[in-house]
Amino acid sequence: MSITEPGMTVDVPRGLAGVIVTETELGDVRGGEGFYHYRQYSAVELAQSRTFEDVWHLMLRGSLPDAERRAAFMAETAPLRHLPDAVRDALPGIARASARSGPLAGLRTALSLLGAAAGFRPLYDIDAGQRGADALTASAAVPTILTALHRLGRGLTPVEPRDDLPYAANYLYMLTGEEPDPERASAIERYLISTIDHGFNASTFTARVIASTGADLAACLAGAVGALSGPLHGGAPSRALDALDAIGTPDRIDPWIRERVRSGERIMGFGHPVYRTEDPRSRMLRDIARGFGGPLVDFALQVEERVEALLAELKPGRELHTNVEFYAGVVMELCGLPREMFTPTFCAARVIGWSANILEQADDSKIIRPAARYVGPPPPQPVPAALN
Repeated sequence: MSITEPGMTVDVPRGLAGVIVTETELGDVRGGEGFYHYRQYSAVELAQSRTFEDVWHLMLRGSLPDAERRAAFMAETAPLRHLPDAVRDALPGIARASARSGPLAGLRTALSLLGAAAGFRPLYDIDAGQRGADALTASAAVPTILTALHRLGRGLTPVEPRDDLPYAANYLYMLTGEEPDPERASAIERYLISTIDHGFNASTFTARVIASTGADLAACLAGAVGALSGPLHGGAPSRALDALDAIGTPDRIDPWIRERVRSGERIMGFGHPVYRTEDPRSRMLRDIARGFGGPLVDFALQVEERVEALLAELKPGRELHTNVEFYAGVVMELCGLPREMFTPTFCAARVIGWSANILEQADDSKIIRPAARYVGPPPPQPVPAALN
């Protein structure tokens, strides 16, 4: 609905559910169909058939590159993985300060420092070319920052990025210090591609709100990271895997699930605010997990089957299926990622989607400024006299 009268307000659902706030060319989520896309292409099909760099190019520059342009793009972005000296030197202190809260909390500080060290200026004051350059700089640096903070937190020396490795393989290399085997690198690459963007979720909207003020790109990304850190947004992959651990054995699945449903607890890894069908990301990650095989995968499949059956029994009429977090946790566990890095790994992909949304928002000079309904005591009330 458009508003033409100054001061006129329009009631909308809590949480802005279903409210269209802008137009975008970057993609969409069609929850009723179980489908989402990046620009005009199926996101899952991209994850199954193209490289991370291809999709990065698509999101920020609008097209899928051919082999020559892909090579040029990789040559352009690989050197940006290396951090400015001021940021690298500050990481040990950031890691110590965020030891209890983890790399994602440290990333917020490091992003602000990166923006200052790299000379990021307000989006409002720079042209599209410089905005794009800032987006590449930040996006390329995030995996380096996250893996360095993780290693420093464990008393290990950060691993310098390698310019010759693709994005996903380099991420795993910086995390472990060892070049990953092709199967694990491919699995993580497909996961990363599948989580680059996903409509106007909380963190993406946060990034766009900040961008609408004309702030610099690092400020927009730091705000998005803050939104992502919430357990109801990006913090669920490890919690879904924790649930598998808590269940433990097949004979405990039914009583464990029944107890939580009856007590009103949320079962992490199931349900989604948009999808009314199976989450297409979950379907793809389930196939990846099956490719690895093993006891964890077998147990996860058993839990999924029983949870869906029990939810259908206890909550009839509601469509509740696994979401991306359930099998994302399984795949990352199988690829050797520590659980405290599950959400940071999600962030290493989503920074691309955030950046694309920030660049798109920067082309619109309208600040995002909604209204709220006041529900406190009726004003004006007399101001009480000050007590002597």
